[in-house]
Amino acid sequence: MPIPDDADPDVLISRLAGGLAPPDRAAFRSAAEAAIEQLPCAGEGVIYRVVSGVWRSYFHPPEERQTWWDISQELPRSSKLTKAAPIGRDDPRCGRRRARPKRPSERRERAARRGAQ
Repeated sequence: MPIPDDADPDVLISRLAGGLAPPDRAAFRSAAEAAIEQLPCAGEGVIYRVVSGVWRSYFHPPEERQTWWDISQELPRSSKLTKAAPIGRDDPRCGRRRARPKRPSERRERAARRGAQ
């Protein structure tokens, strides 16, 4: 696997341009190349600092509504899971067999029946 060569300005510019919107890529490339030409001593660290500064001026983060994702966007069809009500605390599928708690008198009666047997 080749090691990325960031010392080459074209590789760095291409890598940073990938995160930009398509209309901004050409303008960013020409602005980055112009900024590099103005450097008297072009070392790899100086090139990165200059090009990343130019990149910040062309980068526009996506709007919040474009960044969230939901499975319903991928699967337009409905399913039993999406149609049914969510399983809640009062649902017998959650482990509760009775809808109401036992009254103390019922507990005593049951205990008495067990003791009588």
